[in-house]
Amino acid sequence: MFARPAFSSAFRASTRAIRPVPSATAPIRFLTPFQVRCLSQETRAAIDKAVQSAPVVLFMKGTPETPQCGFSRASIQVLGMQGVDPNKFTAFNVLEDEELRQGIKEYSEWPTIPQLYVDKEFVGGCDILLSMHQDGSLAKLLEEKNVLVPTESESGEQQK
Repeated sequence: MFARPAFSSAFRASTRAIRPVPSATAPIRFLTPFQVRCLSQETRAAIDKAVQSAPVVLFMKGTPETPQCGFSRASIQVLGMQGVDPNKFTAFNVLEDEELRQGIKEYSEWPTIPQLYVDKEFVGGCDILLSMHQDGSLAKLLEEKNVLVPTESESGEQQK
């Protein structure tokens, strides 16, 4: 017979999401004790610099040419279908740096990768990106932020 370990309920209780007391100034966060860590000032500064490096920034697993996970691949495909200007886009491979991989999750308070930033603002992960793509709000956001490849009529006007 299989015996149920005595610590299983204690382990489950310790890994349940921490629900802090809401305050008027602090957003509600749902982090488990294993997710809580201190983001170093160096890592925070490096992520700030990365987010500011281009109008559209994607933290992903792999590179745009060779994504290493299906969600990263889907995010790249959506951005391509939307017509994001390659000159206004950059991607960071979180698999190359463990500090970046863990730090970006704490920085954005979002537990998954990929993560998209547009004009220095966190948009979301793959699920949100796909949802916004489907309902048209991603196209609207990218157009408002002027990060799409100019159409022929727009580029003709700019040359005049």
